[in-house]
Amino acid sequence: MNIDTIEMQQVAATAQATPQVPAPRVDMYAGIHKALRALMSDTLLALGRMDCDDTLELADTTQRVLQLLDFCRSHLQHENDFVHTAIEARAPGASARIAHDHEDHERHIAELAAVTTALLGVPAQARAARVQHLYRELALFIAENFKHMHVEETAHNAVLWARYSDAELEAIHGALVASIPPEEMMFVLRWLVPFMNPAERAEMLKDMRLHAPAAAFEGALAVVRPHLTPREWEKLANALSL
Repeated sequence: MNIDTIEMQQVAATAQATPQVPAPRVDMYAGIHKALRALMSDTLLALGRMDCDDTLELADTTQRVLQLLDFCRSHLQHENDFVHTAIEARAPGASARIAHDHEDHERHIAELAAVTTALLGVPAQARAARVQHLYRELALFIAENFKHMHVEETAHNAVLWARYSDAELEAIHGALVASIPPEEMMFVLRWLVPFMNPAERAEMLKDMRLHAPAAAFEGALAVVRPHLTPREWEKLANALSL
């Protein structure tokens, strides 16, 4: 059965109106979307405060923007390959709206990347205006993504929860995570773990210590620790019995 836009809206409304159940379901979106929101916000703030007359700062900040765009592109591909495939397997048509959004985001990413790369060659007297243009366009891209992620977290999760068990969702998520190269995974962890709440942070790293090589777990701690407050690190160390 195909699922149209009206039904997707009804599913989302039902998901929001339904009282919270005692046992929360597996949510593949929750963690990575916290990472994306943090990375997007931090990058936009850095671009807004950048001194465009400082060539080193310009090079560093434009690299950060390009890094964000690369990460967004990779994230779209992961969702297309694993989450949308799972949705379409049991609810044909349910991912159509978001798939269309993904196509728009890919075009926007390419446009933003071109503008960002061109900044390095812009004459100094014209640079401020170009930076302002990029700042506004990036802000719009981020705003669109925030709305997009909300639909995934409500409507898409409702479809997934109605058609998959938690064990099946964990298997899908595990396959997705296993497909991510180590370098990209370290980048994900840097933006993922610090912006989780303490319980989420401890649960994720306990699971990682259980299933990942010791060197990978230690590497993750090294990546994460500089971005935690002393109190946050103390809570995590206690939870992990470090």
